Amino acid sequence: MPPSTPTRAPRRNQPGKQAPGVLTRNAALALLAAVFERRRPIEEALDALPAALEARDRGAAHRIAAAVLRRAGSLDAVLEPFLRREPPPVVRAALRMGAAELLLLGTPAHAAVAATVEVVPRPFAGLVNAVLRKVAAEGSLEGLDAERLDTPPWLWSTWHAAYGPAVRAIARAHQVPAPLDISLKPGATPPEGAVELPTGSWRLPAGTRAADLPGLAEGHFWVQDAAAALPAKLLAVKPGERVADLCAAPGGKTAQLSAAGAAVTAVERDPRRAARLRENLARLGLDAVVLETDAATWQPDGAGFDAVLLDAPCSATGIIRRHPDIPHLKRVADITALAETQARLLEQAIRLLRPGGRLVLATCSLQPEEGEAHLARAEALGLVADPIQPSELPGLEEAITARGTLRTRPDLWADRGGLDGFFAARFRRL
Repeated sequence: MPPSTPTRAPRRNQPGKQAPGVLTRNAALALLAAVFERRRPIEEALDALPAALEARDRGAAHRIAAAVLRRAGSLDAVLEPFLRREPPPVVRAALRMGAAELLLLGTPAHAAVAATVEVVPRPFAGLVNAVLRKVAAEGSLEGLDAERLDTPPWLWSTWHAAYGPAVRAIARAHQVPAPLDISLKPGATPPEGAVELPTGSWRLPAGTRAADLPGLAEGHFWVQDAAAALPAKLLAVKPGERVADLCAAPGGKTAQLSAAGAAVTAVERDPRRAARLRENLARLGLDAVVLETDAATWQPDGAGFDAVLLDAPCSATGIIRRHPDIPHLKRVADITALAETQARLLEQAIRLLRPGGRLVLATCSLQPEEGEAHLARAEALGLVADPIQPSELPGLEEAITARGTLRTRPDLWADRGGLDGFFAARFRRL
């Protein structure tokens, strides 16, 4: 059964009279409609939910929607035998939600079925009730080729070409939420239960809420995947060095550079993201000059920078574990356009460097067009490769390529909970 675009259903109950769970399921339908119909990120859709919606319902809706986004192909395969014809989009979305609750989230059958029935138009209540009861009794995810079903074909083909058999492990890693990684401010004590990773980050179990951890408000740490912390680490800044952090928000890398003693200029063109960057630096008690401008056209005064960190805008296919809406938002054409943007930013980053200065280019993408394809361009523009050495990344030696670049993948560190997918390369300017 081909996937459909969900549309939010009208609530069947009057405000204040909803059956248990209806508010949550209506919110989940709204989240799925935003992603599938309008191609809007789920985080934006969360912000657009009614302010009166309780945090518990908001969190539960996000959990249900995220499960559907991760496993939409598999859920459709389970539903297909119980459907004679394609249902309307909102009914398809509700069936996916109900199936996700039954097969993935452990919701009791009576609760999952009853609440889902309440959020579909009345003419389809009987259909939804019958199908979900069959799913509860007979449905199973066992035996499905889940890795293929839950991965858009264009992503599967590019990953298979780039990573060979590892494509299955990558897709499998996307089926479950990622753990919470944090970077500690120097001298701070990690939260109870955090485990130190070989590269210096600290990890807590998936589902941990950073807001619930002691020390966040006091500025003892910031949230940052272990892979995302590597580009700034590879820049190896020294106290007093002048460093430009381009496309800097939300500020984890800026914080790393500032905490290392560098004089950091953080460039971010989006005013809202720049405001978030300033807020994070203030909470952490770290200093940086934050400029709201386009890094691609920025022309600073004075001498060139000692180092530049360019974490360029990209497709974000390396962070699907944390953002399961990404495979449903991106298209092949997006990769081409983003790679062109990255190339322009790379040219500008080189102009910002003093002779002998160093640059780290990074993207949170698994697409070679947004990573390895930039190597030849960088060398043609006068950069010399500065290969990453295995001793710099203990425990991640397998992520260092033969050319001395970094390529992390979600399936690496599987026994520790995985990693985001990142590409990073280090250069020096002649």
